[in-house]
Amino acid sequence: MQGAKHSNTTCYCCALQRCRPTGQTAQGHSIFRLNGYIEDGDGDNKTCCVHVCSLATRSEGPHTVPHPTTATHLIVPFAHADMQGCEEALSDLRLPHLSLLADRWQWLPMDRGESSSWAMPHERTLARAWGWRADGPTLAWAAAAAQSDGIDTGNSAWGLITPNHWQLGREHITMLDPEELNLSEPESRAFFETVRGLFESAGVQLTYGAPLRWYAAHESLAALPCPSLDRVIYRNIDPWMPSHPNARLMKRLQSEVQILLQQSSLNDAREECSAYPVNSFWLSGCGRHQPQVTRCAVQVLDTLRKPALQGNWSAWAAAWKALDEEFLATLHERSDVTLTLCGEQSAQSLVARATTPIRRWCLSVSARWRAPAAHLLLKNL
Repeated sequence: MQGAKHSNTTCYCCALQRCRPTGQTAQGHSIFRLNGYIEDGDGDNKTCCVHVCSLATRSEGPHTVPHPTTATHLIVPFAHADMQGCEEALSDLRLPHLSLLADRWQWLPMDRGESSSWAMPHERTLARAWGWRADGPTLAWAAAAAQSDGIDTGNSAWGLITPNHWQLGREHITMLDPEELNLSEPESRAFFETVRGLFESAGVQLTYGAPLRWYAAHESLAALPCPSLDRVIYRNIDPWMPSHPNARLMKRLQSEVQILLQQSSLNDAREECSAYPVNSFWLSGCGRHQPQVTRCAVQVLDTLRKPALQGNWSAWAAAWKALDEEFLATLHERSDVTLTLCGEQSAQSLVARATTPIRRWCLSVSARWRAPAAHLLLKNL
């Protein structure tokens, strides 16, 4: 960072470590240096590993995010959400084990994104863990899931068809969580056979995988960007409707399926049982199958997902406490773990590293008077 102006600011995170300011970022955040360094985004400067939590700058863009080289990679979706209720829950949330890990472990450059991007940060993270490019227009989740369901994907382009319920409101249409359908295998297969003819008449191969996983194969799906289900659940669907020219066929089929299901006796039977009718589908994860080249064991810890999508912030906070106490507490002595926390915009990876006894003592003392590192971390996601 050439030409940076020096500052007399004291690093409030690392005062006990005798950090000294060495410059500022373009946004005016101080850069500090001490005996233990980690490089910041471009590798030209070194930043205090503890103070990194309060910096707002990183090498931005998925193409600059390094691949973790540890034996285990843990991914936590919905560690934070862009909602007022989440901020209120976070203000009262105490996560001591996450705070300690944030203090002790090395912070990799943040994967910054936008809440309007169609791929979620945890999806980009998982894609990189599988050796995929995460900065392209599509992530081929459908083909990967189809292969896991025992379907020969070949060289076809696939899309995931998720049967769901669209709820009509006064101002917009909201898509409910497909899990709320409680769709059984016989019911799903009956709905599948009901709409199958519409797809096949349009030249689209439709294959059954599971109650909430049907698969469409068609050349138009090869490079069709589609929003993640997690972007749309419990939200207005209008901003997320694909406008790509290749989406015309699937949008027409979507309209035809809605008309057909509106008249279906299958939905009459569900409504008699006070169950949500299946009245549409969502298309996502388009593309051709990509090989998975994993460098480590990958585990997705998704206990925060459901309460976050539902906006149940007391349940989300309780799930965070359980994750902190029952899982993160076991990681303190590990040296082979990467932990990636994902919000709705960005993702931050922490890599385990050896810690000296004197550093652990300094951290424990400084933690008594500074803001918990976990809060600083999560607010930036």
